[in-house]
Amino acid sequence: MGEAKRRKETGAPAPRKGKSNKPLMIGVAVLILAAVVFGLSFMTSSPEPTSDELPVAAPNAEPFPSELDQFGISVGPGDAPVVVREFADYQCPACGRFSSASKQLKQEYVDTGKVRFVYFDLPLQQHENAMPAAQAARCAGDQDAYWAMHDRLYDSQTEWSGSNDPVATFTRYATDLGLEERRFRRCMTTELHREAVEQSRQVAMQLRVTSTPTVLVDNIRLTRPGWGQLSAVVERELADHQQQ
Repeated sequence: MGEAKRRKETGAPAPRKGKSNKPLMIGVAVLILAAVVFGLSFMTSSPEPTSDELPVAAPNAEPFPSELDQFGISVGPGDAPVVVREFADYQCPACGRFSSASKQLKQEYVDTGKVRFVYFDLPLQQHENAMPAAQAARCAGDQDAYWAMHDRLYDSQTEWSGSNDPVATFTRYATDLGLEERRFRRCMTTELHREAVEQSRQVAMQLRVTSTPTVLVDNIRLTRPGWGQLSAVVERELADHQQQ
């Protein structure tokens, strides 16, 4: 006997359909999305410059030895009241994420004369293309395009980080930037700036800096490198200098 006929003869009700889990799944998805949005907002929002959560200099910390800045690449006035220093590896993903913050720093504080920014090369051993990338930026610097190449390397990090021929890729970037290709390629193939990059790395070792990015505002090490904390600490230090 068919199921429909049996129900008709016996008067048994039709079986209930199971409740759909679709509303529950939608609710869970909304909660997860909200958590992600909140987390991103927390990571990128700028705390108040007066916040007690901002990092401060270690007790009895000495000023950063400014004579070591000669081994990095500087931009901004030499007498700027605040100096931001970054130790970074061009192939480091976290450095790639921080690059947007350093770019904004240059636009809002360096270009206005409030901050000097010093970039130290710290190519890590596990990143085989980090050393040629650091040299590429300095080779571009020989043609007054250091920061343009610096930004291009970070913007295109995923393209060249696993390349078997990074020099060819970096030469293409140089051409895109309008640089003299033969001069740039010769600089790369002769490793003209390798010693300078090594000297920068030695500064990091001297200061016991081993991770990237390590970012210092004067002698204060950021605990959460990103625009939020960076801009807040810079504002606090600028305010302190104005009160002195």
